[in-house]
Amino acid sequence: MVKHDRGFTYIGVLLATAILTAGLGLVIEAWHTTLRREKEADLQHIGIQYQRAILLYYEGSPAGRPRYPRELKDLLHDERYPTARRYLRKLYPDPITGGEWAIMKAPDGGIMGIHSTSSAIPLKVRGAAATYQDWKYTYVPANAAPKKPAVPAGSTSAKPTAGAAAPGAR
Repeated sequence: MVKHDRGFTYIGVLLATAILTAGLGLVIEAWHTTLRREKEADLQHIGIQYQRAILLYYEGSPAGRPRYPRELKDLLHDERYPTARRYLRKLYPDPITGGEWAIMKAPDGGIMGIHSTSSAIPLKVRGAAATYQDWKYTYVPANAAPKKPAVPAGSTSAKPTAGAAAPGAR
């Protein structure tokens, strides 16, 4: 009788091990997803901080000659003033890669924005962004933004008249 009990105990231990392993796999997957969400939130927060710092640097330029910072470290200590102006407390690394940010150059050669160097697919959908590289944090002054035409090209009026068909429609 004792011999039969050992076989059932062995099967019970194997079954318990399989259940624990499957549960542990689910916990690890949920933990990994939580970490990715935290990194995405950090990317969003830090990106907005850089964008804000670039805006303050540009808009706070002395003598009405706005310019973008030449290096990211210019956001730590603005040398253009006799007293220190700081737009960031420190240079934050890219939270997704842990490394350097990709720099977006302005027409004047300064830095108008940053974005991640990661080509991973984000969990959070943000517009048409397919990768973290597409999450761009830039500052473009209102007077430098390209103006959209009030009337689409090829159209004669801004609003179609009642009953008017779209171009090319029958």
